[in-house]
Amino acid sequence: MRKKILFSVCLLIIVAVFYRLSVFTPELVSFSGPTMGTTYTVKFYTTEDVKQSRDVKDDVDAALFRVNKLMSTYDPNSELSEFNKLAAGQSLTISEDMAYVIDKALLISDMTDGQYDVTVGPLVNIWGFGPGQREDKVPTQAVIEDAKSRVGYQHLTLDGRLLSKEKEIYVDLSSIAKGYGVDAVANVLKEKGIESYLVEVGGDIASKGMKPDDTPWRIAIESPAGGHNIAERIVSVTDIAMATSGDYRNYFEAGGVRYSHTISPLTGRPITHRLVSVTIIDQTATMADGLATAITVLGPELGYEFAQKNGIAAYLLVKTDFGFEERPSDAFKTYLK
Repeated sequence: MRKKILFSVCLLIIVAVFYRLSVFTPELVSFSGPTMGTTYTVKFYTTEDVKQSRDVKDDVDAALFRVNKLMSTYDPNSELSEFNKLAAGQSLTISEDMAYVIDKALLISDMTDGQYDVTVGPLVNIWGFGPGQREDKVPTQAVIEDAKSRVGYQHLTLDGRLLSKEKEIYVDLSSIAKGYGVDAVANVLKEKGIESYLVEVGGDIASKGMKPDDTPWRIAIESPAGGHNIAERIVSVTDIAMATSGDYRNYFEAGGVRYSHTISPLTGRPITHRLVSVTIIDQTATMADGLATAITVLGPELGYEFAQKNGIAAYLLVKTDFGFEERPSDAFKTYLK
């Protein structure tokens, strides 16, 4: 009798343990979708039921829709487009979200003395990389000079949420808005109490926490030679954001010359140096996104010096006659160990 009781108790304990493991062991939830002319992917671990996971996706989609509705130049009715329609000397009270992004973009513009310029939009548009039908043709020098006359972050002022233009300028947030989209999604997950996640929007990433097996999230920095199929480096990321900017995917060719989508505000032309990829690690994807573009414009030498001077975790890939040369800044080297 005693043996039967002991056996029953042991059986109950085993059942209870397995029940607890089945209920409380975190499961990986993953979903994706289109956004901002690209795609997004969210992965997180949860012990909640499927319905609540669907609710998370709905809130993520809503957050990304809001960012796009505020900051897209492709939407003629977005908040950014409404500002761009204003005449010189006019102002618009903007959302807190856009004020935050423009404040960071102006900061990077100032840090780089205008080599990154948030008002580069007129130049982006004439080279065919903005809204409208893409023609893949080289604009004349007269057209370039006309567009350059409408570029200058110094003529854009932000006072709280009041955004003003001193002259006719066109703001383009495509170099930083995706990063903010990542941060917006990360905030959704944080508010829901999710402690382990990975968010990716068009290659910009934010991560939090460790996986249930106490290993970090691992991200591949893709090789310009192989695109999505070949990893140049694998980086472990925990509680940080990462963004990569490269000129090897979005470009056009005309007359045997390749023209990058990354435009220098100073020359009015696509970059021509041999820096093909820049990866930045920062506390926010907003700043990582903007800084990656800024260093791409600066080029291999000035960009590396800029990263070192400002303590930026930057990983540069420079094309050589025999392949690619890695140039990690001191702040990035810790992530390569």
